[in-house]
Amino acid sequence: MLVRLNGVMHSRPPTILTKRRRVPLWDNARWIAITLVVVGHGILPLIGESNSAYSVYLFIYSFHVAVFVTVSGYFAKSSPPNARAMRQILTDIVFPYLIFETIWSVIRWALGGAFELDFTTASWTLWFLIALAIWRIVLPFLVMLRFPLLIAIAISIGAGYTEMIDSTLALSRTLGMLPFFVFGWKLRQWQLTGDWLALPASVAWRWRAAAIALFLGVLAVMPVAIETWRELKLRRFMLYDESYEAIGYDEPWSGAIRLTLLLFGMVLAVAFLVLMPRKTHWFTSFGTATMYIYLLHSFVLFPFRETGLLAGDQPFWVLPAMMVFCVGISVVLSLKPVRRVFRPLVEPRARWLFRPEPSTATGTLVLPPEAGILPLPLPPHPEPEPGPDQGPGLRQAPPGDAPPPGDAGAPPRH
Repeated sequence: MLVRLNGVMHSRPPTILTKRRRVPLWDNARWIAITLVVVGHGILPLIGESNSAYSVYLFIYSFHVAVFVTVSGYFAKSSPPNARAMRQILTDIVFPYLIFETIWSVIRWALGGAFELDFTTASWTLWFLIALAIWRIVLPFLVMLRFPLLIAIAISIGAGYTEMIDSTLALSRTLGMLPFFVFGWKLRQWQLTGDWLALPASVAWRWRAAAIALFLGVLAVMPVAIETWRELKLRRFMLYDESYEAIGYDEPWSGAIRLTLLLFGMVLAVAFLVLMPRKTHWFTSFGTATMYIYLLHSFVLFPFRETGLLAGDQPFWVLPAMMVFCVGISVVLSLKPVRRVFRPLVEPRARWLFRPEPSTATGTLVLPPEAGILPLPLPPHPEPEPGPDQGPGLRQAPPGDAPPPGDAGAPPRH
């Protein structure tokens, strides 16, 4: 292929576009994590009267949100956003949020409530979309600092001390769970996935045995001390949605509770990922449908949450039946026919809304499709030819942003 450079024709090898290979481990983790989210939301009406349901709920919430946010952070890009990345934030996060927040406003009005279209207060599960947009925007700035994870932890703990940070624009949860997102990004920088996938099965199962023991220990502790957890209001701490004082803790050491939950959540997130199957299974393809599950499952569970169907003391079989039902919801919402029907809502492309040309007259408002660097002026004297290991116009990719070997995959839609 010939290209003209400064009036001289040069040969250049043709660009070969290769399809990025998805790693089954991450799709398995995505689907199992989002299924646990559905289960947690499904059994919520039972936790008031059932210690068993409350124990299962606390067990799930001790790690599933940490996993969900950590995986999102793992695939987040810390380089300055180009036009494509900024457009993805709009089409993958902002537009779906506006669409579904409008739908929920209409539903509340149809059920007899006042019609209030308030985009500053997220309805039920939609807080995650606001948080994800903010995390993606903030990450490139945060990682410019020397200790981004420690800074994120300090921000999270500090945010709990003021009641001025509340659920408006999901800011309390956004700042509270920021360490999990940065922790996921750090896992990517350590490039452990390739080593983990290359481990022999016998060695991998030693790590999995330790992870299983850890989860069994957590599961055993929850029912044993269930009254203590209720008294300590552990569930409200796990939601990261309130200040310490609002929960009932105005002591200076209250931030230590959040610090403990953050560190423990990171440990459990890693243990969860260790347990994930490394090969393709029947549910692996469902890992690409997590946004559909997340945005649509709340409509199925809404009647259970807002009515008295599960109120009061329930028979013992209701808890396992509800858990199985929630797994079924996750499976059904992952199917292609469902995704095909709801794609305009969950993945709106909105091409009509974007400028037909990628740049403005001055080039200052909209980045070009491949944001580059303005060429340097030509030197006044000829420069020596590049050596065999150099080439004109080559720039090194930002360190740490390239996917680890064998771990390329599209970012999760969470």
